[in-house]
Amino acid sequence: MTAGRYVARIVEVPDHGIKLEPAESSAAPQEPTEVNLLGMAIALALGAAGYRHHTEQRDPELQTLDTLLSGDAVMPWKPAEAGSTAYVVCELNDGRPTCEVRPTAE
Repeated sequence: MTAGRYVARIVEVPDHGIKLEPAESSAAPQEPTEVNLLGMAIALALGAAGYRHHTEQRDPELQTLDTLLSGDAVMPWKPAEAGSTAYVVCELNDGRPTCEVRPTAE
């Protein structure tokens, strides 16, 4: 995995879940394994921050990891605290990305 950073604002979509708005400087991986690893790291960070799955089921044809990372899909997660601003910040280290949910993009 190439070193770099993926940063995105977490946007709540009422009654549907959340979507990610990537920062212009974010570097999303292109290789499928790297995309999957980043998706899992983001899911772990969301869970650790108290996000939970929304009752709406995911549409596997429209809601893919690629569309999540690009900001084009709403995924069925709901925030622990509605209305709060949060960012997912990931370091794309060689081998395994590490992500956390933060109140700022820093």
